[in-house]
Amino acid sequence: MTNVMATTIKVSIELRDRINPHARKRGVTAAGLIEGLLDGHESRTRMESFGRAIRGANRKYWDEFRQWDALPSETRVGE
Repeated sequence: MTNVMATTIKVSIELRDRINPHARKRGVTAAGLIEGLLDGHESRTRMESFGRAIRGANRKYWDEFRQWDALPSETRVGE
């Protein structure tokens, strides 16, 4: 963390004592551990939302998807 302002959050002693060993084991600060855990949580939340959207897609979506997927490779963007 470069040039980042810090603040204090209040947690119970028990929670602090749970956080610190995990942070030490990973070689990060308590803030680094919390940031990593929050990043993972946010990523899982996005993927769960994506999964719900895919599972909820109707037949029209999948028909259009198959049409685009069947295009010759020279017409695909990025190839």
